[in-house]
Amino acid sequence: MASFTYQALNADGKRVTGVMEGDGERQVRAQLRAQNLKPLAISSGKAPVSVAGFASVFRRQRRLSVAELSLVSRQLASLIQSGLPLDEALQISARQSRGIRVKTLLSQVRSRVLEGHTLAQAMGEHPAAFDRMYCAMVRAGESAGYLGEVMERLAEYTETGQQSRQKLQMALVYPLALLGVSVLVVSLLMTFVVPRLVSMFASSNRDLPGLTQALIVVSDFMASGWALMLLVVMIAAVLGFRWRLRDVEARKRWHQFLLHIPMLSDMLRQMDSARFASTLAILLSSGVPLLESVRIAAQVLDNEVMRTATEQLAMRVQEGGSFSKSMQQADVFPPLLVQMAANGEANGTLAKQLAYAADNQERELQMRLGTAMALLEPLTIVLMGGLVTLIMLAVLLPIFDINTLI
Repeated sequence: MASFTYQALNADGKRVTGVMEGDGERQVRAQLRAQNLKPLAISSGKAPVSVAGFASVFRRQRRLSVAELSLVSRQLASLIQSGLPLDEALQISARQSRGIRVKTLLSQVRSRVLEGHTLAQAMGEHPAAFDRMYCAMVRAGESAGYLGEVMERLAEYTETGQQSRQKLQMALVYPLALLGVSVLVVSLLMTFVVPRLVSMFASSNRDLPGLTQALIVVSDFMASGWALMLLVVMIAAVLGFRWRLRDVEARKRWHQFLLHIPMLSDMLRQMDSARFASTLAILLSSGVPLLESVRIAAQVLDNEVMRTATEQLAMRVQEGGSFSKSMQQADVFPPLLVQMAANGEANGTLAKQLAYAADNQERELQMRLGTAMALLEPLTIVLMGGLVTLIMLAVLLPIFDINTLI
């Protein structure tokens, strides 16, 4: 049974859209007529071929919003924990969803589940909606038989991430507004003020201050076509860099470089370490063997260097090594996490200690982000104010000596 997207006319002549499951288009048309709907267009997994249909296809290729993803996760968590089979939980969640995009997505996932695929495999076919970390967590929950709690944790994680992003966005509003105004002022000065002053200064035989000469050079460069060419080159470089990161080895080298940047490396380690510890705690608490838990939790890590180190950690554990000592040898995890893992391993409370360590890492990460955002605003003011001051000084220095120049 597959899912179909349809457009139809109701008894009032209004166009309605929705998602319906059936063995084929003929059965879907019959079901629509039984509901007093006149079928207009039916498509399997795709929107009808029309302007609205193309718009629907484009919308479905985008990532689900945080609110939609969180709502779907919570609905599935509640339904699964209540004892409903997975296919029924997906069907009910699809019916509860208001957006046609979410309905279609969940119906497609349910169809794959009915075909014998796991939920993680079905969700993995929609990377724009369910990213690698999400699918890895679902795979971990399925492996542990603890899917309901994992979905609940994913909902909480999604909401927490959204709250962090909102705080970050609110903190960045003022610095970005200040940066935009500063760029506008600089552009106006370079485009209108500086060229007019250059024509006046050029008639003088006196040497201009070095700061003014530098400003004139920059102004000439911005007025020429080289500035536009430089902008195009920069955009092409960014796109080329992102394309290059598709290669695993190139991405690993880039991630290795990020782990050597002061302050940023600590934040990246904490983010991935918190995910790893949280996932591992869920797996261990549900009875999954340590070796299998480490291998599954390694898929949650975004940093390729840390993921490779975790895979090597699993190999050491397989060879009979201690988990905490293997973590220490990996040399990518925060010392606190390693120490708490050692305590948990010695006391037989590894899952509990890892969960506590994950919460601690997340709290510390939030504090670091808050401190960084608090410092960003005054730093932006100082930098932008200093830049504008230099430009104004370069313009005013010759004016102060205008009588001598003339």
